[in-house]
Amino acid sequence: MKVAFIGLGTMGAPMARNILNAGFPLTVHNRTREREVPLAEAGAVRAANPCAAAQGAEEIITCVSDTPDVEAVILGENGVIQGAAPGAIVVDMSTISPSATRRMAAALNAQGVCMIDAPVSGGSEGAQKATLSIMIGGEPEDVNRAMPIFAAMGRTISHIGPIGAGQVTKAINQIVVAGTYWSVAEGLALGLKAGLDMEKVVTAVGSGAAGSWAMNHRAGNMIRNQYPLGFRVRLHHKDLKIALEVAREIGVTLPVAAFVEQVETGLVSRGFGDEDISAIARAVREPSGIRD
Repeated sequence: MKVAFIGLGTMGAPMARNILNAGFPLTVHNRTREREVPLAEAGAVRAANPCAAAQGAEEIITCVSDTPDVEAVILGENGVIQGAAPGAIVVDMSTISPSATRRMAAALNAQGVCMIDAPVSGGSEGAQKATLSIMIGGEPEDVNRAMPIFAAMGRTISHIGPIGAGQVTKAINQIVVAGTYWSVAEGLALGLKAGLDMEKVVTAVGSGAAGSWAMNHRAGNMIRNQYPLGFRVRLHHKDLKIALEVAREIGVTLPVAAFVEQVETGLVSRGFGDEDISAIARAVREPSGIRD
């Protein structure tokens, strides 16, 4: 199966490399073209734009930042829709609006091109190690065709339902992430201010009912007040806004998600948007008077 991969950022580049390592012929494109070079050196073919990347590909994967970016890549000038052949599958692995996903799927379907939404969770570590959780919306026959490619990138591959279902599931994921990170930040702040041995605290708490991915993988960031990039604050902020939009559309109240969205609005405005999401601990540490 010939694959095209468009979007080689923190998540996309290692995902594309895992596809290449699995032996699939790969064409790549990225808006910042130099990001294509490492993959080209490993054997991928570079394409000048999304249209060129899609030509001849059986599966075209997009992994970019936000809804307008995906719309531009798929439906815009020199977009995927102009290069994809009937019968090809477009797989969007970005995190975007479910309603926009459905609109793009309808436009592609009108030209005989299938679409799957397949956002992921697991952070940059999961992208590098091919252990991502992949949440899929689409027709069963299309998902089955794409399954070998998903297997090259992820460990937990879940077909949730029709087109858009993957994006709603990712919204749920980001809601839970928001509450978990905030709770971990509060708990660790209490321990820091109390003067406890935080390594022992994390071992004790992380091994019990309060254990979580955030506790086990990001507590060190929050304790040290250093936030090297795993998943950007500004991208999680974007995801929470999508989740809150979906909630408004269907009448669900999300007070914790709304609160964390406002916390992240403040962090982004202060220039911390490109730090790891664990930087929400700043909003607990600083008013608590916890020094670096």
